[in-house]
Amino acid sequence: MAETRISLESFKQSLQPDFKQNMTEGSSCSEAEPFALQVIDDSMEPEFERGCIIIIDPTGVVRDGAYVFAVDNKAEYIFRQLRIENGRYILTALNAHYPPLVISGIEQIEGVITQRAGKRRSYHKRYD
Repeated sequence: MAETRISLESFKQSLQPDFKQNMTEGSSCSEAEPFALQVIDDSMEPEFERGCIIIIDPTGVVRDGAYVFAVDNKAEYIFRQLRIENGRYILTALNAHYPPLVISGIEQIEGVITQRAGKRRSYHKRYD
């Protein structure tokens, strides 16, 4: 498998709201291909520690309880667990210090987390 490198400028651009567009421009990846991101906060601890790598599948099956990568109501990307209750879509953090967020619908979900990777093999986990 070929190593993929991105420039610092590309990384900075990836932090902007038009992340999805930046991911596919100038890259050989399509919007339907899985991609990896690093967890940068403690909102999903203890399951996903700060610094761990998550694999996101844009074509993954969205269901209640799935870990998802979504666009919040401020047009920012967020990683949370999806809860579907009475027709409402709620993004919840595993860390109780972060409040739940109701989103308008499934169209705000950009992908489903399918794997967690870490420094040790024992930390790797699949989410089906």
